[in-house]
Amino acid sequence: MELKIATAASMAALLLVACGPTPEQQAAAREKAVADSLAALASMEMSYTLDPAASTVAWTGTMLGIKSHTGNLNFIDGTLTTKGPSLTGGTFTVDMKNYAMTDTNYAPDGSEKGTRAMLMGHLTSPDFFDVASFPTATLKITAVNGSTATADLTLRGKTNSETITDIVVTPNADGSVKASGKLTFDRQKYGVAWSSGSKDAVLNDNIETTVDITAKAAM
Repeated sequence: MELKIATAASMAALLLVACGPTPEQQAAAREKAVADSLAALASMEMSYTLDPAASTVAWTGTMLGIKSHTGNLNFIDGTLTTKGPSLTGGTFTVDMKNYAMTDTNYAPDGSEKGTRAMLMGHLTSPDFFDVASFPTATLKITAVNGSTATADLTLRGKTNSETITDIVVTPNADGSVKASGKLTFDRQKYGVAWSSGSKDAVLNDNIETTVDITAKAAM
């Protein structure tokens, strides 16, 4: 009887061992757990705080048939949200008073007209962006569809819905994120209505901007 009991116990132990997961099954289970964790992380909405020192708005304004001027504006603050590799929302404030010109299409300093300083003064005047009265511009994303978003742009106290295209979101190894996109707006909609008055030198109504943002995970 004892032999039979011992034999039955041994058989049960062998059966349990035989029915346990193989090394291949254990490896597959680990891979599935990792994949499930990554999928869960990708489905989470993450919030980030913009780093003004590492973010810029590059703009281009064109005098048709003659030349273009380019410059960089700085952000004051901003936040954005993502889900996986996709942008889901954001709000941003841009400093309109302090900026840098990046092109070289100017007369030498000291000339009677056409210098860099003259253009910078003109752009900040009521003829253009009237920065004394409207020192900031804001952008609030209202909807996102893939790499395109709609956003409310407020400039010179006027708000219009605009389209942001070519949006790319890139996570960094340190937990921060980079985001970029393009926005072209009609200056006339915001009261930036200056005209050269010359048929041969027409200032394009469209101002082209490229936004490059670096943001850190919100604490």
